[in-house]
Amino acid sequence: MLKISDTAEKSAGENRGKHGLIFLIIALLAFGGLGLEMLLAFLIEPLIYGVGLNDFNTAQYIWHWIITCVLWAITAFLILLFSKRKYGIDIFKNKDNIDTLSWVLCFAFLILSVVISFIDWKGFKPAKEFAYNGWLKFIFQYIYYIFETVLIYLMIVFGQKAGEAWFKNKAIPYGGILTALTWGLIHWFTKGDIIIGLWGFAMAVMFGAVYLLAKKNIRIAFPFILLMFVL
Repeated sequence: MLKISDTAEKSAGENRGKHGLIFLIIALLAFGGLGLEMLLAFLIEPLIYGVGLNDFNTAQYIWHWIITCVLWAITAFLILLFSKRKYGIDIFKNKDNIDTLSWVLCFAFLILSVVISFIDWKGFKPAKEFAYNGWLKFIFQYIYYIFETVLIYLMIVFGQKAGEAWFKNKAIPYGGILTALTWGLIHWFTKGDIIIGLWGFAMAVMFGAVYLLAKKNIRIAFPFILLMFVL
């Protein structure tokens, strides 16, 4: 017969497994929210405009980014609302500060990402995009990047929660690994370049590491992840 302690441990394990699965599904819903852009860009808009994404004019690109941001904002809002009402999760609640070493490591990851981006783009990414897009498209594209980072951040948050519910080691960036296997590697297929896919994979893992270094404090983690992404 099972002892009471054994029964309680089994029940706790089942609850952790259930919660882990729920958190994984929420993380994947954030990823699915990012995928709404694909539906918009490769199905709906070409039918409306009569041209593919690569042939959009300035106004069409701007409208694409605006609509995509609205879809992503709705997705993020629903995820945050559901997780707070159903599970009491408030990602803004944590206000813990971090030690000096963690700050140094966060900046080290930021510098590393900028260096790799500089090599990949053969120059400073924002400057390159500004020169290519012009000031108007540049502004809307970087607003678009902010909303994309919001959903990436939610993938990391709930992917981390899923991993921590299933496994004991909380030092592993489960959220970053999940984001790497989804958002990161999908760049291989959307861009048709394995190097871009591997870069996206590495970036996502670094995002997850920064999230843990920042003690899951959104006021510290999100700005770092955003800068790593856009720079």
